[in-house]
Amino acid sequence: MENSTEVTDFILVGLTNAPEVQIPLFTVFTLIYHISVFGNLGMTTLILLDSHLHTPVYFFIINLSLVDFGYSSAVTPKVMAGFLRGDKVISYNACATQIFFFAAFASVENFLLASVAYDRHAAVCEPLHYTTTMKTSVCACLAIGSYICGFVNASIHVGGTFSPSLCKSNVVRQFFWDIPAVTALSCSDKHVSEVVLVLISSFNVFFALLVIFISYLLIFITILKMHLAKGNQKALSTCASHLSAVSIFYGTIIFMYLQPSSNHSMDTDKVASVFYAMVIPMLNPIVYSLRNKEVKRAFKKVWGKAKFSLGFAFNVVLCIIM
Repeated sequence: MENSTEVTDFILVGLTNAPEVQIPLFTVFTLIYHISVFGNLGMTTLILLDSHLHTPVYFFIINLSLVDFGYSSAVTPKVMAGFLRGDKVISYNACATQIFFFAAFASVENFLLASVAYDRHAAVCEPLHYTTTMKTSVCACLAIGSYICGFVNASIHVGGTFSPSLCKSNVVRQFFWDIPAVTALSCSDKHVSEVVLVLISSFNVFFALLVIFISYLLIFITILKMHLAKGNQKALSTCASHLSAVSIFYGTIIFMYLQPSSNHSMDTDKVASVFYAMVIPMLNPIVYSLRNKEVKRAFKKVWGKAKFSLGFAFNVVLCIIM
């Protein structure tokens, strides 16, 4: 029998060990994280402040923004600390916790994107029944269901990842604690657990993609059949943004997770993981704001009020000083 020691903590290899690039990488990742935080929380605040955006689709966009903030925050701060302090060690429990929340928020986003597609289908294909189809109770059920499915899915993934014995090494060839990188450390037969994880991930991803595909297929058929009214044109304004977010999210997740670990190249996975864990949460609020007339109009309105309030406060302070 082979002697082995159970892993109790992990050491990250990181993106690079070159000391001359640690500070530049820390600066870049800090910038990305701050854009992600301010972008997602700013999008949430903007929607809450503008009553014209209190509609079902923007309810889902609020949840998408909060989820993006959540899974970016599950990864990036620790990575930034590693660049700054060189601290690349994490305990077994902390590793499992990070993987759980990262997988949970990513899974929730998967189902929320499908919910947005269903909402766009209802708005374009059945505009007269939209208010009854997408009632507050329906939106709440879709959002709550997305969170429940996401956290259950994360629990299964964490259980499948950490149930085999991890004793090959405690060196994780990634810059954060990701499922494929941790699974590679297993010294027991991981074929069954790997197949189960791939099947569950495939079902979740392709179920959501099926909902999105059918929704947009019906939308395109509706567009071809009739001239769109002004209300339908407004509904379509968020479709382009949503399709952009869908393409970015699913393109990366399929590349990263829907293949056996034996086919993974860790160097390639590192690049994909940077994009998936850090860049996507930063891009989503930009995509939803730059390609959406309603959001841009709301931003100009809120910004105008903010400038007026700041100018008024500044004048009051000057009067007091004088």
